[in-house]
Amino acid sequence: MRPTESFIQQPIRSLQTMLQVISLNDPRIQMIIPDGIYGKSTMIAVNQFQQLYNIPITGIVDQNTWDKIVEIYDYARINIEPAENIEIILNKNESLKLNDEGAYVYFLQTMLKALSNKYPAMIAPDISGNYDTNTYDAVKEFQKLSSLQETGQTDKATWKQIVHHFSLLSAADKIKIL
Repeated sequence: MRPTESFIQQPIRSLQTMLQVISLNDPRIQMIIPDGIYGKSTMIAVNQFQQLYNIPITGIVDQNTWDKIVEIYDYARINIEPAENIEIILNKNESLKLNDEGAYVYFLQTMLKALSNKYPAMIAPDISGNYDTNTYDAVKEFQKLSSLQETGQTDKATWKQIVHHFSLLSAADKIKIL
């Protein structure tokens, strides 16, 4: 949630919106509704904020308080908004193969390593960004387990299956990657 463009000339509503987002991230600050009126609930939220961040408790938003609210708001917004998706799609005739290097290979190796925690028959490749023989062998084993053609190359069908299985892993399983 971000103060909209229409809030530019409405500093109280912007303040309230930022405090609302901060309170979603930190329940020690009272939740308020951005109504554009600096009433009792806004003053309480400001007091709570000032107390938490060792700012003199005045209930007034001076420059120091405002700057700290903006700083904490930016942090809180990151914590409450969903993470951005990274969509990597191999085209129909595109594939990753032995000796390829780059970001796609890093992602592939990371997913394969996580899957190897779940499927013990799979080899856990090193995460190097280089499509080495261990990566090749891990892909080939994954293809075998998935009833795909065992080429050791990561074509579009293999990539989709790896991503699908990776997305099914729980967060706890993904943390075991490194």
